Parts: sequence; structure tokens; C-alpha cells
Amino acid sequence: MPRDPAWRGRLTITAVALLVLWPMLVQAEFKPWILWDAQSLAATWQFIASFVPPAHSLEFLQLVAVSSWETIAMATAGMALAMLGAIPLTLLVTERLSISRIGSGRVSPLAASVRHCVRALLVLLRSVPELVWALLLVRIVGLGPTAGVIAIALTYCGMLGKVYAEILESSDAAACNAVLHNGSGRLKALLYGALPESAAELVSYTIYRWECAIRGSVVMGFVGAGGLGQRMDESMKMMAGNELATMLMVFVLLVAGADAVSAMLRRRLA
Repeated sequence: MPRDPAWRGRLTITAVALLVLWPMLVQAEFKPWILWDAQSLAATWQFIASFVPPAHSLEFLQLVAVSSWETIAMATAGMALAMLGAIPLTLLVTERLSISRIGSGRVSPLAASVRHCVRALLVLLRSVPELVWALLLVRIVGLGPTAGVIAIALTYCGMLGKVYAEILESSDAAACNAVLHNGSGRLKALLYGALPESAAELVSYTIYRWECAIRGSVVMGFVGAGGLGQRMDESMKMMAGNELATMLMVFVLLVAGADAVSAMLRRRLA
């Protein structure tokens, strides 16, 4: 059997990867064998055993339904606010929609400065996770969905603005240039030049982010932002495994439903 000519390179890459990864695992105190400790196994079995049977009283299911709807509403409202902020920021940060470059082909120093400032704002917004924003906002506006809505709006505004601009920049420049050279402004260049070609990709990414926002809304509930996550946190603190089992099933169904809606809309766009 002939020897693989690339075996030395693969062996070298594997050795380098292990050398780089090992200090990181040590620093992270990664000790998976703790899971197989007798005490850990006993505690795990005791906790999982409390999941059966799941809580199914009518009063509790009504409470879970209200919390689930609150989670969906939080994600949707946060995404709507994020889009309201991201669209005008995208207009400012997308160089292809710049009016100052008409004629010379170069963006003016003032426009470039504004664009850099807006890019820095987008970096700031998306660099802070929505969970951290929620922790800060709970201290300001109190417990409840308001903190979650604003947290999603802030983080996702930065994400949407960045990706929207990248999608528009990668589209065909001919249509935008034609609209701008005929005296139209940024908004018309976006609507009639860039948007027709990029609409499917923009909508697809927005739907994907809405799906992520639903998952994020549940996580933010653990810091007091309301919704299903807050109910799960309360049940975990009371060690009510049967209630937690029901909410975990609802959470899985919620994410699966959002994924199905997202996939259906993407298929229609395609």
C-alpha cells in the first residue's frame, strides 16, 4: 500500500493543535471526568428522576403558555426595534450608497469620518452580549420583559447593521450607481438599486436572527428579564424537576416551531 505523502504535514498540524489547545483546557479547568464521580452521578440521577412525571396541571400549563407567549413577544419586539435602528445606520455605513463619491469615486473625509463613527457604534452594540445588556437593564428598569426587549434591540441592532451593510456592499454596484448618478438620494438608491438584488438574503438573515432572539429571550429570563426563562429559573431554585421538565419540552417545541417558520420563509424566498 502506498504511503500517504501528506502524513508528515497532518501529523505536524495535529501536534501543533494539541500544544495550543492543551494550555487553554488547563486554563479553563476542563475536567470532564468529574461527571463520572460517584457523588456527581448520584446527584444527577436524583435530579433527573424528579423530572418524572412532568407537571401537567391546568393552572401550571396556563402559566407556561403565558410565559412562552411573553418570550415570543419579547424576541419579536426586540427584533423590530433592532431593525428600526439598524436600517438608518446601514444607510450611513454602506459605502456603496455614499453620495460624496459620485464623480471623484472617492468618499469625502467628512463622510468617511461619519462612517467610521457609525461602524464603531455598531461594534460597541454587538460586542456586548444581550445577556450582559439584560443584566445592566434589569438594574435600571427593573425585572420584566422590558429589559429583555431593550437588550435584544441593542445587541441585534449592531449585528443587523454590520451584516446588512456587508450584504449590500457585496451586491452588484451597477444599479446603485445608476440611481445615484441620476440625482437620487441614499434611500432611493437602497430601495431601487441595492434592495431588489439583496432582498432575499437580507430577509433570510433577519429571519435567522429572529430565531436566535427567541432562544436568547429564554436565556435572558434567568437574569430576571421575564418570559419562560424566568419561570425555569424559579423552578430550578425550588428543585421542582417536574415543572422544569414541562418547560424544557415547551422550550424545545418553541425553538423547533421558530426553526420551522424560518425554514418555510427561506424556502419561499428561494
